[in-house]
Amino acid sequence: MLRVIEHYPAANWPAESAVDSLTLDFDNRHRRRIRLRTDSGAYVLLDLPQAVAMAHGDGLRLEDGRWLWINAAPETLVEVRADDPVQLTRIAWHVGNRHFQAQILDGAIRIRPDHVIEAMIVGLGGTLTRLDAPFQPEGGAYAGLASANEHGHDGHHGAHHDHEHAHGAPHGHTPHTHDH
Repeated sequence: MLRVIEHYPAANWPAESAVDSLTLDFDNRHRRRIRLRTDSGAYVLLDLPQAVAMAHGDGLRLEDGRWLWINAAPETLVEVRADDPVQLTRIAWHVGNRHFQAQILDGAIRIRPDHVIEAMIVGLGGTLTRLDAPFQPEGGAYAGLASANEHGHDGHHGAHHDHEHAHGAPHGHTPHTHDH
């Protein structure tokens, strides 16, 4: 089985050289090491030095020099809208304050379904629409930092816990468990 040894962001690799592709949801695009099946049915071993949040159009270089194209698979999401930009900003603040992954769009926020977060958003005056679309949440302030996984600010929390933040108010985290 061939190993994938390097990741390149979209436009920073020779996309016309892609010999195959991988269509993956967000969780499987945010990995370091995992066996994956390409869209043509071949198996490859993703073997990167650290976990990377891959996006649609990114390239992966195989150990033999060939390239794979990354496709973002559609996932069931909730699109959040509000009557005005201030209201949507307030909703975004509350979603972010709970360390909940969100994709920020022009005039909307996309999140994964979660009945508690959805109820909070409706209570803040937001409107919700379910849809299937690729999910590429924001990386956050700690994205890419080596210490991010140690403190848990990479957007994935392995256990529910409370801790003090700079603003002094403790709050809970929505548990997310993902293998990277």
